[in-house]
Amino acid sequence: MPNPIRILLSSGEASGDLYASELLRELRKRASSIEAFGLGGPRSKAEGAELLFDLEEISVIGLVEVARKIPALRRAMNRLCEQARKRKPDAAILVDFSGFHLRLAKRLHDMGVPILYYVSPQVWAWRRGRIRRIRELVDEMLVILPFEEAFYREEGVRVRYVGHPLVDLVEPLLTREEFCSDLGLDPTRRIVLLLPGSRRREIELHVPVLRELVETLGRERPELQIVMSRAPTVGASWIEAALGETLSKVHVLEGGTYDGLKHAAVAVVASGTATVEAALSETPMVVVYRVGRLTYALGRPFVRLPWFSMVNLIAGRGLVPELLQSDMTADAIGARVEALLDPAAAEEMKRGLREVRAKLGAKGASARAAEAVLTFLESRQSSRSEIS
Repeated sequence: MPNPIRILLSSGEASGDLYASELLRELRKRASSIEAFGLGGPRSKAEGAELLFDLEEISVIGLVEVARKIPALRRAMNRLCEQARKRKPDAAILVDFSGFHLRLAKRLHDMGVPILYYVSPQVWAWRRGRIRRIRELVDEMLVILPFEEAFYREEGVRVRYVGHPLVDLVEPLLTREEFCSDLGLDPTRRIVLLLPGSRRREIELHVPVLRELVETLGRERPELQIVMSRAPTVGASWIEAALGETLSKVHVLEGGTYDGLKHAAVAVVASGTATVEAALSETPMVVVYRVGRLTYALGRPFVRLPWFSMVNLIAGRGLVPELLQSDMTADAIGARVEALLDPAAAEEMKRGLREVRAKLGAKGASARAAEAVLTFLESRQSSRSEIS
């Protein structure tokens, strides 16, 4: 029996857990002897990863808010390093979550653990000084956005573009009639889908504004049906508390987000992975986001890009409207939603979203990432054999 391939697999957010789980699934198809342990969530666990620490204990947004999670982050870091010393993994695969993972990479690198980084830190957007640390610590970057490959290559980092894993995953399962029947909706009336985020702090900051939007649309456009998607990492009580009495005017969607996007006329989406999912669904969208005021004040000077949302960055232009911080008001969102309910405006945006989809590469990103990991491990094994 060959020795198992032992991997430290770490993701610190819901989207990273999704990408890590898909990667692990593809690795197991190619190498049945994979042993994975580390930090993650329910999706990684379902694919057989042994979780030493659950991402719900450390999930956080904001430069200021992270201070509250420092004790949990420190415990997770120490636990991962302790087990890395004990188990001696063949490699560590770190998925996004750069503030934590670049620190972890330093400690693992000092132990001699090879580092593969999957889903790039956004060093091309802010804090470009981190590129030096990446060059020193990361053995290979596996990037999912088309413009990242040239960026890292020019910076002297070994890099491979594998494409975006969501291209495979964003597929609706239900017809419009089935989807509407499940939620008690009228299939002949248009749907506005609200995606407030996947973290508690996002719910706290976004849903009160979206509650005002629901009330406004209820008065001015009563023919619209409002659906709010609840991410698996979001407690139902968080949504209920933030919506209050307005909950009765909202249909809460649990799972089936891709069906919701497919059948929505317009989506209001918290900036992040969900904007890419909406783009792949060709759903006209308004992108919104808020962080704490102090976090925004501290972080904004370091951001050097003209757009915030991933969709606009990939498009290379202001394809979708972005409403951030104080600009994120119910009236402003409502005006953008109203504009996108016009069929001509919706079709124009859909054409742009189809261009974004084309830029995200062909299907098979997780499979290509798995092949890259195994190729990397084989090359290291060959090098060790030659030396010995």
